[in-house]
Amino acid sequence: MQFRDYEPATDREAVRRIWRETGWLREGKEEVMDLYLEGSRAIVAELNGEAECLVNTVPGTMRYLDADLPMSCVAGVTTSRIARKQGLATRLTAQAVADDVAAGAVVSVLGMFEQGYYDRLGFGAGSYEYWVRFDPARLKVDLDPRVPRRLTVDDRSVVHANRLDRLRRHGACTLTPPQGTHAEMLSSYKQSFGLGYFDGPDGRLTHHVWFGVKENVEFGPYTVRWMAWQTPQQFRELLAIIKSLADQVAMISVREPPGIQWQDLIDRPFESQTLSRGGEYEQRIECNAYWQMRICDLPKCLDQTHLPGDEVRFNLRLTDPIERFLPENAPWRGVAGEYVVSLGPSSGARRGADSSLATLEASVNAFTRMWLGVRPASGLNITDDLCGPPQLLEQLDCVLRLPDPKPDWAF
Repeated sequence: MQFRDYEPATDREAVRRIWRETGWLREGKEEVMDLYLEGSRAIVAELNGEAECLVNTVPGTMRYLDADLPMSCVAGVTTSRIARKQGLATRLTAQAVADDVAAGAVVSVLGMFEQGYYDRLGFGAGSYEYWVRFDPARLKVDLDPRVPRRLTVDDRSVVHANRLDRLRRHGACTLTPPQGTHAEMLSSYKQSFGLGYFDGPDGRLTHHVWFGVKENVEFGPYTVRWMAWQTPQQFRELLAIIKSLADQVAMISVREPPGIQWQDLIDRPFESQTLSRGGEYEQRIECNAYWQMRICDLPKCLDQTHLPGDEVRFNLRLTDPIERFLPENAPWRGVAGEYVVSLGPSSGARRGADSSLATLEASVNAFTRMWLGVRPASGLNITDDLCGPPQLLEQLDCVLRLPDPKPDWAF
C-alpha cells in the first residue's frame, strides 16, 4: 500500500473507474472530472500497482468577519469497490489535510455524505442551509429587469472572476482555481445557462445568476446553482430576472443566500405550500447542515479574530482526533494541546497554561463550531464535546455573537 500524488498520465483510467464505481462519473462527463482534478491537489492510495482511493483538495479562502483566511477544501473522497473497509479513505484524507496545512491552509472545509464520518478527522458540523422551491410568479419584486446578457461556458473566465468578487459575508468560502467553475458549468445538468450584466467601468461582469435544468427544460424545475452580486440593487435585478421566467417556468429551486430570508420574498408562502403539497411542483423550504469545517492552525486563526466587546481569557485543553490517522513523523499532527486563549478585539492563542484562569475543555470539532458561530458555547456544552465552568460559558456566549456562517459556494 502506497500513498502518493496523482499522476494523470498513469492514473487517469484508474481514478475514472473509481468515480464510475461510486456513481460520481457518468458516461460522457470524463472532461468534467479531468477539470476538477486539474484544479485540485490530488493524492491516491495504490494497491497492487493501481490507484484504488482518491482524495482531492482545492485551495481557497474563508471569510471570518472581515478577514480572509487561507483555506483547503476537501472536494472529493472516493474509494473503489475492492478497497472498502481498509481505512484508506480516512488516512488518505488526513494526509491530504496535513499536506495542505504545510502549504499554508489554516482551516479545512468539506461537504459530508453523513454526519459522524469526518468527525474522526476533527471536522465539526456547520450551520443549517435552506433550500427553497418556489413558483417564480410569486416573487415579490417590483422591478422590470433590463435585458440581460446570455452567459455560456465560453464566458467561464469572467463568470469565475465575478464569483470571486461577489459580496461575501461571514463564513463565505471561495475556491480560487478557475477549473472548478468551468467544471460546474459543464456539470451533469441536462442544460445550464447564465444571465447577467456587464456594468463594470471596464465592461466587466458585475452580477449574474447561473441556472441548471435536469430534465424539463420547458417548465422546470430550474435550479439556481449560484448567484453573484455586490449591491442590493444588483441582487434585486437578479430577482427580477428569475421572476421574468415565470411566463413558462413553474418551479425554481435556490439555496438561500447569506443574509437573506427568502420567505420574505414570496407572496403568501404558506398558501403556496398548502396548495402545491404532494404535487410535482410542490413548493417548500428544506434545511440541513451538509458542510463541516475544522481549525488547522489555532494561533493563526485567532490572530485574525477581532470581536467587539470585552476580552475573555481562558485556558484551553484541546483534543484533535486526526493525529491517530497520521504517521508519527508527519510534520503536522493536528492542533491538540494546552493553550492560553484570548478572545476579543485582539485575540490570540499561545501554548501553555495559566493557573489563574478558568479552563475550557473541547475537541477541535466543537471549538471550531463555537469560534465560527455555528452554535454558542452553552449549546455545545449540551450536544458536543465542550465543557467549562458556567461563568466561562456565559462569557463565551457573549463575546462570540457572530452572524450565521454561510459558505455560499457548493462543495
